[in-house]
Amino acid sequence: MNPLGVHLVDGGAHAAVYAAHAEAVQVCLLDDAGATTRTVDLAAPTHGVWTGRLDGVTAGQRYGLRVHGPWDAARGHRHNPAKLLIDPYARALTGGLTLHPAVFGHVTDDDGAPVDGRADHGGTARLDEQDSAPHVPHAVLVEPPTADPAGRPRVPWADTVIYEAHVRGLTMTHPDVPEAIRGTYAALGHPAVTTHLRDLGVTTLELLPVHAIGDEVALLRSGRRNYWGYNTLSFFAPEPRYAMASAQQAGPAAVLEELADAVAALHAAGIEVVLDVVYNHTAEGGTDGPTLSWRGLDAASYYRLDGRGRDVDLTGCGNTLDFAHPRVVQMALDSLRYWVQAFGVDGFRFDLAPALARGRDGFDADHPFLVAARTDPVLADVKLIAEPWDLGPHGWRTGQFPPPFAEWNDAFRDGVRTFWLADAGGAAREGDGHGVRDLATRLAGSVDLFAHGASPDSSLRGPLASINFVTAHDGFTLADAVAHERRRNWSNGEENTDGHGDNRTWNHGVEGPTDDEQVLAARRRSMRNLLATLALSTGVPMLTAGDEVGRTQGGNNNAYSTDDETTWLDWDPQPWQQDLLATTRELLRLRRAYPALRQSRFFDGRPVHPDDTTDLAWFTDDATPMDHERWHHPGVRTVQMYLHGEGVGHDSVLVVVHGGHEPVAVHLPTQPWATSYRLLLDTSHETPSPRGAELEPGADVRLRPLSLQVYVARRPAS
Repeated sequence: MNPLGVHLVDGGAHAAVYAAHAEAVQVCLLDDAGATTRTVDLAAPTHGVWTGRLDGVTAGQRYGLRVHGPWDAARGHRHNPAKLLIDPYARALTGGLTLHPAVFGHVTDDDGAPVDGRADHGGTARLDEQDSAPHVPHAVLVEPPTADPAGRPRVPWADTVIYEAHVRGLTMTHPDVPEAIRGTYAALGHPAVTTHLRDLGVTTLELLPVHAIGDEVALLRSGRRNYWGYNTLSFFAPEPRYAMASAQQAGPAAVLEELADAVAALHAAGIEVVLDVVYNHTAEGGTDGPTLSWRGLDAASYYRLDGRGRDVDLTGCGNTLDFAHPRVVQMALDSLRYWVQAFGVDGFRFDLAPALARGRDGFDADHPFLVAARTDPVLADVKLIAEPWDLGPHGWRTGQFPPPFAEWNDAFRDGVRTFWLADAGGAAREGDGHGVRDLATRLAGSVDLFAHGASPDSSLRGPLASINFVTAHDGFTLADAVAHERRRNWSNGEENTDGHGDNRTWNHGVEGPTDDEQVLAARRRSMRNLLATLALSTGVPMLTAGDEVGRTQGGNNNAYSTDDETTWLDWDPQPWQQDLLATTRELLRLRRAYPALRQSRFFDGRPVHPDDTTDLAWFTDDATPMDHERWHHPGVRTVQMYLHGEGVGHDSVLVVVHGGHEPVAVHLPTQPWATSYRLLLDTSHETPSPRGAELEPGADVRLRPLSLQVYVARRPAS
């Protein structure tokens, strides 16, 4: 069967368009000015797929689709042949979306508001007969690139360190990147960028969406743009705005080539590329939104609709693609395979992933999409990461995706920030917090979440299914998490009502910027504690770009439409930022150097040596084993975690955590746990300190308030 979409073949192109409820489908060929030069009627459908041949067309040809059919909003049908539609399988787009009444299928005013009733209420909205072609992007026929699979780094999960970044934000101000390519795909592969990532210890660059973006109507009204890109206009075409000006001028094929070259350059530096992908909704928004592609093709098939033809919004973005429909599942799988085979990407992070696994009865760990993604011969060879929550009923599904999916672990974020920030700040004011039990669970790999799940083979998952993070693009940066307890999102134009409210942060006594050196020093120490916990925890760590140098967004925890110095990395760090960078590098170096920090199986207290020392052990500050009472006492703020390295053939590691506001004397575990200890890192120090002297088992060490120490624990030769 011919692939869906319009694709070049010998002598022209072949079209296959799914529009099950349509009465006629046409391919319109356009000139460079957007005028229609030829219209081809596709043949009557087979199983909803309309097909035809376009003789004589070549690469670079612009085109769009027009669909004739019922206009019956109550049944979910919004066909309107006046609207030029984007081929859902288009490999390239040109031109932009402008806010004009013609881009809506129904009659609107100049601001896009329905003039005679909401478009989703009983089919009352009138069909708009204005031609949308001058105001919407156009699909372009291109020969896609072909990636060399041999070039992929194929980093094992146990060695993976993820760095989440935005194409523009990462490189816009880098002084060693040529100005002409800053903020572009090309800049990602520049040696100045790859060297920073490699020196930091990053193995995998996770990019915020690079699929073509459709700016929301509300943003267009205010003259802003969607900076993050979580509003997909095409699941196959890369976003042109991230290409160099010369590539944009050269045409869509040059945009594709620039992205492919960037991925290849990152691969040559040993760095994987993971794409953040948004298959849960589209840029068409709710039923009052524009008609750009799927809505005009077959809204009743592509979208989840209620009994009155209205969008079911499980995403907070107005619509939800219906993954209970086979053609929607097919579209997502075809898109994923394309990005692997054409560009060589190494994996995907699925935004609001439960929306992709909802059948008619809710979330299903054995949903056809998940089964297909797990068993597809192309996708089985890449990293698959779920954001395990959406906004629908019972949408929180952390730990419930099947292998080989890994998941963003929000419980890690919340637990670590609660211990080091919310509880530390609260304890300073009000008393006890939550103790150390949850922090310990996160340090040891979140067995409570990932050892079991909703799929029959969930037991095959290990701690590497947990993507550990303390910050992400969505929320406060690391520096803002230690300086703000209240969001500062006024520039977003939403009256500071957007963004997270439950941030679990601590401003250390002063809200926002301050010149108080005592407060600033405390904030820097807290940043080191958070980074250290991230690097030393079992699981896969993910850094947010700029956290290694304490990047601030001025307290904005939802900067989705901010494309300026607020969201760009500052590559001219102050001395304290250089110290933080050095600490981050050292933490990730320790992670690489000690396999005990990179376990691939859960701990179970099993002996790994005839002396009965176990794979994991927990001690109090006086080196006695933690007991039930201490685990559940909210006032306990000090714990020692011993990771036995002998089970993985290497040195053991001792991590000593102290979350109290007063110094504490800690008794290191006695024999047989170690014959000696040597300090590797102390977060109370502004910079990585020289290795400490050898300490005897049972030695007393002193921890400063709110700090963490890491020791290598030597044991007798086996």
